[in-house]
Amino acid sequence: MLTGSPTHIGAEAFCPPSAACLLGTDDLGRDMFVRMAHGARVSLLVGFAAAAFASVIGIIVGAISGFVGGRIDELFMRVAEAFQVVPQFFLAILIVALFGPSLTKIVLVIGILSWSDTARIVRAEFLKLRGQDFVVAARLAGASRGALIFSEILPNALPPVIVTASLQIASAILTEASLSFLGLGDPDQVSWGQLLFAAQPFLNQAWWMAVFPGLAILVTTLGFNLLGDGLNDVLDPRQKGSAR
Repeated sequence: MLTGSPTHIGAEAFCPPSAACLLGTDDLGRDMFVRMAHGARVSLLVGFAAAAFASVIGIIVGAISGFVGGRIDELFMRVAEAFQVVPQFFLAILIVALFGPSLTKIVLVIGILSWSDTARIVRAEFLKLRGQDFVVAARLAGASRGALIFSEILPNALPPVIVTASLQIASAILTEASLSFLGLGDPDQVSWGQLLFAAQPFLNQAWWMAVFPGLAILVTTLGFNLLGDGLNDVLDPRQKGSAR
């Protein structure tokens, strides 16, 4: 919808927010409104892509663990616990610093470090659902393992996964912004975190360069957290029962 370029250098640097430039300009005269809009695309892309990647890994691990059980279940859960124990943000900093910052690497790192919660939730749902009457009936009718997993159990295990994914989107946006603020973001992409990084030398001179990206991150992450709480109230039958 915007025709301006986030890299276009204008004539007036450090123009404060006004009718002419809604969110002001930065040290090179670039329009902050345009840069914020392009930054939203990148930050939201990271959030949704990292959450989707983490959800896919978590669903696969959790489904296998909960359906098969035994030693495989124990092995997968020990691995999930290890991912939950390690300091994830510190590990993300280390990996991105070693392999270089790029949008794809950041998405992969966040996704790989975030799957354990989904895996444990899916496992718990599979353990609960695999003994239900409709699953037993399908098994007695000759349904294959794949049919039991993908047609009977998994669709009924997805509501808590959706709730967790909305929270992971918020976490991924915040993680990318933190990495970018530390100078570990993709230098070729404009994200809200990159805007915060660029604003650091000019905090006293141009407050708007940091305030607007910071508010965008705050409102967006808070919004996805509230969305997760709302989805939990809607999708969790126990919440419905307690409300009644």
